[in-house]
Amino acid sequence: MSISEVIGAVNGFVWGPWMLVLLVGTGLFLTIRLGFMQFSTLPYALKLAFSPSAQDRKSQGDISHFQALMTALAATIGTGNIVGVATAVVLGGPGAVFWMWVTALVGMATKYSEAVLAIKYRITDEKGEMAGGPMYYIERGMRCKWLAWLFALFGAVAAFGIGNLVQVNAVAGNMNDTFGIPFWLTGIVLTILTALVILGGIKSIGKATGVLVPFMAVIYIIGGLVIMILNYDRIPHAFGLIFSQAFTAEAGFGALIGTTIRYGVARGVFSNEAGLGSAPIAAASAKTDHPCRQGLVSMTGTFLDTIVVCTITGLTVVMANIYPSIEVADAAVLTGKSFDFFLPGIGSLVVTIGLMLFAYSTVLGWAYYGEKCFYYLTNIKGVQLYRIIFCVVVFFGAVTQLELVWDIADTFNGAMAIPNLIALLALSGVVAAETRDFKRIRALEKSGKKPI
Repeated sequence: MSISEVIGAVNGFVWGPWMLVLLVGTGLFLTIRLGFMQFSTLPYALKLAFSPSAQDRKSQGDISHFQALMTALAATIGTGNIVGVATAVVLGGPGAVFWMWVTALVGMATKYSEAVLAIKYRITDEKGEMAGGPMYYIERGMRCKWLAWLFALFGAVAAFGIGNLVQVNAVAGNMNDTFGIPFWLTGIVLTILTALVILGGIKSIGKATGVLVPFMAVIYIIGGLVIMILNYDRIPHAFGLIFSQAFTAEAGFGALIGTTIRYGVARGVFSNEAGLGSAPIAAASAKTDHPCRQGLVSMTGTFLDTIVVCTITGLTVVMANIYPSIEVADAAVLTGKSFDFFLPGIGSLVVTIGLMLFAYSTVLGWAYYGEKCFYYLTNIKGVQLYRIIFCVVVFFGAVTQLELVWDIADTFNGAMAIPNLIALLALSGVVAAETRDFKRIRALEKSGKKPI
């Protein structure tokens, strides 16, 4: 049995029906327990994300709400939004997009809960920086150090897959397809650019992503909206396919869980990372006066990532109707071809630039995640070495086989999710208590009284 077959078999087990039920089920459980708060508080959360309060600016932390959100979005808005969505449609059909939406809607409650716990149980490390995330709330909240250590191990290794190899591989493929640039050259350029930022730590990453993420998102969203406006007559049919094919026998209704649900959920999680435990590592660095305030800000990341950006990709791919003739190995360029179908000569350029910026920012965000997990395991020993190795691996990502890379990334995603989801369920009472306290504070703020 080849390495590819072994990894494929492991990946099939990790992302089996039980994992999909655990991911969506945890999000649904938290949604119900928190009173569907992601829907009622979304407007306030978006306002808070882009106009932080004076109290938060004076609070303890390393970076602002906005920079924490941008760092998390940098890690989540990446190839999953472009290549991942296209791959899901090729493997699972248009109905996979629907299951990405479902994963995102319940995932908003998951992402909120992760951030709340990250702030509540964060610590100040030896360098005077905030350190938090699943490994800390598992250890300090659940009192289960071995499980926390296991998450940190998975996270430190997973950063090289989901946050490095996959991203660079997709960029190299699109740069070669669009401009004919050799894979090795793309690898060298991205290696240098990555080193220039991540060797400076979280404050350097926060500043870079605070500029890069809004810029790249606006470019891609505008390109997609132009296509929607010019081809509005195709939109109803695209939505019809997405909804109708989400509830077929192939989707899993009539079988256990079929390819449509599997790839929709898997790629949805790969895109927004709700439940993986990655985003709360960045959230823990934010300046905030209450865990729930940052939880709301973090929650908007899932909305922006999947409900906004992935929807643009999914609709464009379905509207272009090129996907039935595309092989899985060519899924990386499907979104570019779909954009080019509507905007000849311009569409693929928009996707290539967007993918390049998305992937680069994801590398930056995941470098920080991996570093913090490695720090937890080693207590600052070798962190700079980890950064250097991470930069070197960027080059190898440009020349690695796509299918193998996706399987490795999916496997470690699932491995990270298991201890994190266990912790979210075990500590859901803490999240609920913090939420009730924050509702009390918000009520006092609205009445003009000073919170006690």
